[in-house]
Order: sequence, then C-alpha cells, then structure tokens
Amino acid sequence: MLKQVDEGFWKKNRESKTDEVAGAVQDIIDLVRFEGDKALRDLTLKFDKVALDSVEVSRDEIEAAYEEVDPVLIDELENAAYNIQRFHEMQTPPDLWLKETEPGVTLGVKSTPLERVGCYIPGGRASYPSTALMCVIPARVAGVNEIIACTPAPVNPITLVALDIAGVDEIYKVGGAQAIAAMAIGTESIEPVQKIVGPGNVYVTAAKTILGSKVEIDFPAGPSEIGVIADDSADPEFIAADLMAQAEHDPSSACLLVTTDKKLPDKVGKIMESMIKNAPRRDVIRKALENSGYILADSIDLAAEIMNCIAPEHLSIQTRDSLDVLSKVTNAGSIFIGPYTPIAAGDYASGTNHVLPTAGHASSRSGLNVAHFIKTSTVQIISKEGLRSLAPTIITIADAEGLHAHADSVRVRENRD
Repeated sequence: MLKQVDEGFWKKNRESKTDEVAGAVQDIIDLVRFEGDKALRDLTLKFDKVALDSVEVSRDEIEAAYEEVDPVLIDELENAAYNIQRFHEMQTPPDLWLKETEPGVTLGVKSTPLERVGCYIPGGRASYPSTALMCVIPARVAGVNEIIACTPAPVNPITLVALDIAGVDEIYKVGGAQAIAAMAIGTESIEPVQKIVGPGNVYVTAAKTILGSKVEIDFPAGPSEIGVIADDSADPEFIAADLMAQAEHDPSSACLLVTTDKKLPDKVGKIMESMIKNAPRRDVIRKALENSGYILADSIDLAAEIMNCIAPEHLSIQTRDSLDVLSKVTNAGSIFIGPYTPIAAGDYASGTNHVLPTAGHASSRSGLNVAHFIKTSTVQIISKEGLRSLAPTIITIADAEGLHAHADSVRVRENRD
C-alpha cells in the first residue's frame, strides 16, 4: 500500500503544475477583464453547468440555507468559529507601540488592517465550510472593513451558513480562475480587492500567481499534504488514519511517512488496505496514494532533516520525545505533536488555521494568520536633543552617498536656536 520513495520522488511529485495551465488561465483572465460579469456567467455555465441569474448571493438565499442545514451542524460550526477566533485574537498586534530607544528618540510600529480582501472557498468534489471559517475569521479579527468570498456554483448551503457565521460581507457564486480574476480586476458586480487568500486547484493557483503583480496574495495553497515522523513507539493505526484523512481530499494529495522503524511502513500499509475497503472516498484515496510513500531514516535527527527539506503542509510527530523532534523542525506549515493530535483537529476545531502553504512553500511562507491582513508603518518621534545625537551619523553617511540635501535637512535643524 505504501511504497518506498526518496526525497527526489516527493519533490518532483509536488512540483507546481501551474505552468501547464498558464495559457488557459491567462485567456480566462483576459475574458473577465474585457467582458466582466458576462464572462463570469458564461464561464460558470461552461465549467460548473450552472446558469446564473445573479452573480451575488442574496440575503434570502443565505436565510434559506439555514433552513437546509442540520441545527446540530450549525452549532458545531459556531463552536469551531469561536475556537478559530480565540486563537487568532492571540496573534493580534497592538494598533500602535512606541519605545524610547535613547533619550529623545522614540520608535514604534503602527498596524493598520487592509480595507477590502477576497477569500476563495473551493467547491467541486466537496463543500468546505471549514475553509470559509479559516479564511474569513482572521480577516475579521484583523479589522478588515470589507470581506468578500467567491465559491463555485451551485453554492452548498453549508458553505453559505459558514460564511455567514464567519461574518463575510459579500458572497459571489463564482469559482475557478475566473473568481480570482474578478476579485483582482473587478467586474460590474464585484469590486476589486487588495488581497486574495484561500486554497484552490491548479487553475486557481495559476491565476493567483499571474495576478500577483496586481493584487497581493497569501501563498500557493494546492492539494493537501501530510508528512509523518515516527519511531517504533508510534501507533500504526493512528498513522494510517491520518494518512487516509489527508489522502481523501483530492487525487493530487500526497502522504509521506519518514520513520526509523523498518517494520512500521508495512504495518501502516496493511491497516490502510483494510480501512480503504469501506472508505466512501476510496477511489480518491487510492489515486492520492500513488503520489505517496515512505522513507526509512537511520535516526530521528535524519528524519527531521529529511522533513525540513520537504517542508510539508502538515507535519505529524509521533515519537517518544516529540518535543525534542519539534525543536529540530524548521520547515512545516502546521505541526501536530503526539498520538492524540490528529491533523483533523487543526482542520476543524482546535482553532489553528488550515489554509497552509504546499509544495515546499512552507520553507519560506507562513500559514494564513492575522498578519496576512495587516500592514505596518514605522513611526519615529525625535526631539531636538535626540536629533543632535543622531546628526553625526546621518550627515556623515548622507554626504558619503552624495545626497547632500539629506545632510542639510539635519544641519538646518541643528542651527535652529
């Protein structure tokens, strides 16, 4: 069930396919740029087989969605929303901080939320109300004034309810690359945003990449990934369950077990083979497992080193001393410690964000958080005495650069009584 692979297999397998669809995506972007809402309606009919009367979801449609969703599910979405909000509130910086660094010199940072952001919520193979919560709530916590969401038609009622619980301001029945184009460029119905966040397929990712010079984006967030570091203390059934959980996302998802226990991969594989027989999404799982495998490491330190090279979206550490392994991990989107911390906890309920960089981008990017929705301005308050202490440094360097007016802007103040 799990084949032995190497780092090269994984990295090649996770290489971005956006170049392969860039031409088609550029055509979609151009169509939206020149035809606006008409392009959105035509493309929705072509790709989603839905004829749109209106691009925007009405309040009546949202209220009707509540009638279709199990009240128990609504309660649990509200519970998840509370946990997500609570965790992200811990990340919120002060609006302004100031500190006197030396007599007469006070420095600080002013934090200001973005005005308008767009959240892309995938549809298609499944509904993702959890992603609606993960994208919108951090923006709301950050203080963003206008938050919009695009999600493919027909919009699942559960997704509508989740977006409403999260506090979104506008919802549009548009998916794919055309949704990204609409949020970046604008149409008759959709005003452009400053930043677009949220995961999507290769077409969505390509559109975000192409339009990255026009609108800020979070990061490439493609098909789901899980990496597991385990030794002989790990429970093979728990590992099998976690691998299955991520594999069921998409045929392009991928799972990697790095272990020091030579017997563990076979144990995990046999359990997965048994589990997969009754899995509702077994066809998706089997396809995803073609992208998956295991690596044997001579030591836990080497296992951590391998995982740092891979930089997985999700990393599960199931070893005797998980915190020691954690100290050696530098590249991972979200980290799950110990046997009773399934990836699903972060996907839905613990409060951490599940919108994470994939395909190795966790080596340089952070998962979605409040900081993605805030810009900062540095602040300086300098007294006459403070400027006097800085003047020699400013004048000397400015004159050396040949920027004499810079130096004079200090001298003129020095000479003032």
